[in-house]
Parts: sequence; structure tokens; C-alpha cells
Amino acid sequence: MTKTALVLLGPLEDRQKAILEAAAPGWTFVYRSRREAAPDEWAAAEVILGSPLGDRKTLSDLKNLKWVQLSSAGADQYTAPGILPQGCILTCSTGVFGEVIGDYMLAATLLLLQNFQLYRDNQLAGIWHREAQPKSLGDCVVLILGAGDIGGAYARRVKALGAAAIGVRRSPGEKPDFLDELHLTADLDTLLPRADVVAMALPDTPETRGIMDGRRLGLMKREAILLNVGRGSAVDTEALCDALDGGVIAGAALDVTNPEPLPAGHRLWGCKNAFITPHISGEAAGLEPKVELFAHNLAAYVQGTPMESVVDLRTGYRAGR
Repeated sequence: MTKTALVLLGPLEDRQKAILEAAAPGWTFVYRSRREAAPDEWAAAEVILGSPLGDRKTLSDLKNLKWVQLSSAGADQYTAPGILPQGCILTCSTGVFGEVIGDYMLAATLLLLQNFQLYRDNQLAGIWHREAQPKSLGDCVVLILGAGDIGGAYARRVKALGAAAIGVRRSPGEKPDFLDELHLTADLDTLLPRADVVAMALPDTPETRGIMDGRRLGLMKREAILLNVGRGSAVDTEALCDALDGGVIAGAALDVTNPEPLPAGHRLWGCKNAFITPHISGEAAGLEPKVELFAHNLAAYVQGTPMESVVDLRTGYRAGR
């Protein structure tokens, strides 16, 4: 029986389809959006390339499904028991987004350190007014929660501009060259008072939910800023609003929120010292690197060799992290 790959990546060029199809000669490839895929196409798929959950709440009824390759770096929607069929492999797109999200994080950091969010409001109101003293990134200590692909790309950028980069991770490991220090999550309370910038690139796991609550926000310097590009669940939103409005911290840049989408009228919209973007920090990556990763992993799957970015369903992290 011919093996089937259901590809849910949106419109692909013929050249990109050829890259995928060359990785699995003899397979049938079905290119659809999530909503276009017919029930028999879902049922026939041994492999799904893309992010299949949407209107579907679970994939556990797909008895032929052996592997899902996500188009996102985050895999939290797929790791709970009962979402995937028993024994189904899950891989994510970690490695695709680091450089472009690193750019986003660097841009947000520089804007906040220079008080651009306040000057933009002043401009729109026609007000000529000097805000608080700006800060040079080269004088900053940057604390990075989640020093993987995305956090590492950001660390390289801030370190190149003279900042001290401190990484925090969940398990011990060798310190990479792009970090000045590497610590465990257990050290977070002692690290927060040192930081001028706290940057978060964490997945959604039981251990990360609410990791930045009101108490920990209170440990930050009053002139410090917070960035979050991982999952909104890592930050207590109400506590963050209190910290921003009360001057506990100087500012925040959020590409993710909790809840998400952020509802109209939510008080976070009105925090003048915050930037909010609608989960777009990775969009500049485009489709090409995803196609290349998918083709690499598909060839490995067909040949029975190790694939990249396999997700440990117990932890929500890449296997080995």
C-alpha cells in the first residue's frame, strides 16, 4: 500500500513540493489546508507535515498516523495524553525560527531601552517631552530564560553589542560560548535582581506556567524590562499589568499573551510602557526553512535514521534537553 503524507503548509511552489517528494520516493503527497483536507485524507495519512490541530481537538482517531512534524517550535498543544495516537512521533520546527525571533527580540530590547514606546505616544499626542534617561544595551545584564535555539540567537546578538548574557535552563549542561554564565531555573530568584533585561523564550509546560508571577516581577529592578516570545502562560498577566502600571518594572515587549488573542478592552492594551504584537515574531522565517527541515526529517523517517527536533512528550521539550 502506498504511504501517504498530508502536507498542511499552505500554498507551496512546485519547486518546494519537489524537495519534499524527493525525500520519500513512491509516497503519495496530499497538499491541503487543515479545513480543505477530507476525512479520508486525514485517515490515510501516515505522516502529517504542518500543524494539524485547529478545529480538530485531537488526532488520536487517526489510526494510520505514525509521525507529526509541526511547523511551529512550540509543541504544547500536542503533548497532553490522548492528543496523538499511541506511539506517534512528534517533531517540531526548533531551529527554524531562532535568527528571525532573535532579530525581533533585539529590536524590542533597543526600543524599550530608548523609551521609544513613550516617544511614539508623545508623537501621536503632539507632545515634545523628554522621558526617563535611556540605557545603553552595552551596559546591561541580560537574563535569558530558555537558552535554546531562540534564546541562543538573542544571546549572540546582545553579547555582540556588549551586554552580559546569562542563560537559565531546566537541566544541567555545558555553557555555550554565547553565554557569560549558565544557571538552572532554581537560581532564578537570585538572578532576577541582577538583570536589566529579562527575556523569556519558554515552552508551555507545568514547570513554566506562571514562572514570572507577581513575586518574581517584584524581584526585578525598577528600571528593568521584560520580553516574552515563548508562551504567554509563563507570565501572570494581571501581575504584569500591576507591575507596569505601578512602576515595579520599566517596560515589557510581548509577542505572546495570556489569554491569546488578547481580548479587546483588556487592561494590558492600556499599559503605556508595553509593546504588544500578535504572535508574529517568527513570521519572517517564511516557508523555505520549514520545507528544508521537513524534507530532512522525512528522508530520515523513511530511512529509519534519527530525526531532528524530536519532542519528549513527557516534558514538552526537545528530547535530550
